[in-house]
Amino acid sequence: MKFTQIILRGIGQVIFQNNIYSGILFLVGIFYNSWLLAIAALLGTIISTGTAHVLKYPKETIQNGLYGFNGTLTGIAILCFFKPDLVSILALIIGSALSTVVMHFLMKIIPPFTAPFVLSTWLVIYSLVFLFKVPLIDLSSATANTLDVFSALSNSFGQVMFQENRITGLFFLLAILINNRLMAAYAFYAAALGSLTAWLLLESASTINAGLMGYNAILCAIALIGKRWRDFLWISIAILLSTFLNIGLAMTGIITLTAPFILATWIVMILKTISSGKNRII
Repeated sequence: MKFTQIILRGIGQVIFQNNIYSGILFLVGIFYNSWLLAIAALLGTIISTGTAHVLKYPKETIQNGLYGFNGTLTGIAILCFFKPDLVSILALIIGSALSTVVMHFLMKIIPPFTAPFVLSTWLVIYSLVFLFKVPLIDLSSATANTLDVFSALSNSFGQVMFQENRITGLFFLLAILINNRLMAAYAFYAAALGSLTAWLLLESASTINAGLMGYNAILCAIALIGKRWRDFLWISIAILLSTFLNIGLAMTGIITLTAPFILATWIVMILKTISSGKNRII
């Protein structure tokens, strides 16, 4: 398989889409919002995938983009939180490579999802901030007093990859839709339920409009996808749980990233395993 296709699959796998056309649409959506973050996404994916090749990790796993997507997110995150310079580029390289090693380790224990990205990015960000005194970019956004439903839903899709742009969000939704219509439907439901739950919990309109209360919910819904009624119930529980965790973790001052999605999905998978009488969640 051509390396370009593997990279595109890696970008697609950020939202569980093993499809090169989905990967292209995700990349186009990022470029629409920020060419710099699009370059960061490509660079992170290439480094993480290349690391897997160098370390001779399973070929099929590499070809399916599973060693690429955590690097995609890590690359975007580093240049989202720090200004582009030599230090941040080195951090991007180290973080993306590290995410591959963490991914390989966690795959033997539990479905890792985006945990390698979260752990690697936390390590890099807090090392730069506290050890090397590198300042974070000011990410404060415009305030709003009223809920904008279209912005909340569309930005929820974009925020999966740190993109607060409604058009980018539509590109992301289309990328899911062309690969799996059920996933797209559940993702839309998740964005709506996550945003609504946050609104009922009195989160600020500006936070909800920015999509920050929907992106973890979207990942939960797609990760737990299923066609049965009970799947709908488990997905709904995961969405609600991820929203509570998102709000709770944010109150501690930690950079939440996709940690609420990971924790909520792991918890629901464990509960599903217990309810079914199985011994393993993998």
